[in-house]
Amino acid sequence: MAHGSRTAVLTAIVSNAIVTVIKFIAALISGSAAMMNEAVHSLMDTLNQGFLLIGLREGERPADQFYAFGHGQKKYLWNLWSAIGLFSIGSGLGLAHAWHSWHDLGQNTAAEPVTILDLTLNPLWVNLTVLAIAFLLEGYSFLVALKAFLQKMRLTKVTNPFRFLLLADDPTLVAVVLEDSVAMLGLAFAALGVGLTALTGNGVWDVGFSALIAAMLGMIAFYLGYTNMRFLADMRDNEAEALFLNIVAAHHQVERCHDLRSIIIDETHTILVAEVELREEAVVPGLHERIQTEREAILSQLPAKRRDDARLHCYAAARAAVIVSLKRTEEIIDELEANIRQRLPRVSHITLEVEGISQPAELPDEPPP
Repeated sequence: MAHGSRTAVLTAIVSNAIVTVIKFIAALISGSAAMMNEAVHSLMDTLNQGFLLIGLREGERPADQFYAFGHGQKKYLWNLWSAIGLFSIGSGLGLAHAWHSWHDLGQNTAAEPVTILDLTLNPLWVNLTVLAIAFLLEGYSFLVALKAFLQKMRLTKVTNPFRFLLLADDPTLVAVVLEDSVAMLGLAFAALGVGLTALTGNGVWDVGFSALIAAMLGMIAFYLGYTNMRFLADMRDNEAEALFLNIVAAHHQVERCHDLRSIIIDETHTILVAEVELREEAVVPGLHERIQTEREAILSQLPAKRRDDARLHCYAAARAAVIVSLKRTEEIIDELEANIRQRLPRVSHITLEVEGISQPAELPDEPPP
């Protein structure tokens, strides 16, 4: 689990939980539709980020008898639930509230000052004060998430943050960054709605910006749903496949590879499967000496009186040939696996099958030594 993602999620949960409470209080005092939608927005952000935290916790569980490659994809499943909740509840309730507020425009009167414990509160200043506090809290959460996001972007050598949103392999971090970005934009819209309504006396501004906040939630939810669906649909790791092809092309003992496939489990685990064909002129030289050495080692384990048995000599020769051939094949496979893991550590499971040994274009005049 990425440390940056966990820190961003925990920070967002704490800040949004505090902001949710004060926004609901301000909405009840002022009767502002935009402030009520902002309160619903913050409530949904808090719940959704709780889903993200559960996903991070579940995703780091190791492999067991039911999940052979770990629980990494559960992270995307919980993220998908988060996106569904953000749309169906956050956006749906927000649009419904804006619709009812629109129909009640002619019936509602301007909110009057409220007296609490001998303290008179002006609804406009209550809203603006709460929005200012929310801006500080959610702004801090946004900066924490943005720092982790930009750090990952630099590691992948992508310079355009909008392009990285489409390429990022950590939907949890993307979700927090987008939700915090929309939260900051929502605060600006709520302030405009409240301020323009107070300035003009026309509640259309408040309702209009309220609907805009809800619509933004819906758009972000659709995007997050699409992003997580990609990772839940056995998506290939094109970078890992391209790297493996480069490694095979540079390896002098491998002729070619076939049936190369990969599956992304999560951003830290990729499964790679391929068939390779070895190059005869690079593999065969040197095998004869190793086979002879192995044959002698097998015969040396026999009692002295049985070492002249012709059948045992045939057995030892055949067994030595098999052992040395398998060891040489394993060495080549180990070299390929070590190379790709060193250059791309997220490739955690590699299955390579040796399809055969290719014949050279021309047979040598003399057998190799």
